[in-house]
Amino acid sequence: MAYVYKVLDALGDPTRRLVFKRLRNGARSVGEIAEGMDVSRPAVSQHLKVLKAAGLVTDRAEGTRRFYAVDPRGINALRSWLDGLWDEAAIAFKEAAEREAAKEMKLLKTRKKRRSQ
Repeated sequence: MAYVYKVLDALGDPTRRLVFKRLRNGARSVGEIAEGMDVSRPAVSQHLKVLKAAGLVTDRAEGTRRFYAVDPRGINALRSWLDGLWDEAAIAFKEAAEREAAKEMKLLKTRKKRRSQ
């Protein structure tokens, strides 16, 4: 659970979301990621460090450059957590609907009983 909170915290920053979004189409260097952004390359590197610590990105060295890419394991962990929330919501909705249906049936039986008397 703590892992998912790290993921959510990492994606809570708008700049990190933009950095992460730029990695959706494949691996990029820090310079490629920072291109056109309002933050410096060192700042992008710091955001990548947070994303990596949260398990959302991986990196690999190619000569003197590092390339960053989305780590599907982090996304899968987040997806599983969100699916669990959805499952809990669906179960709670089903239980509430069943309670309301039982109340409605009881009310209908009471009305029918009164009419037959």
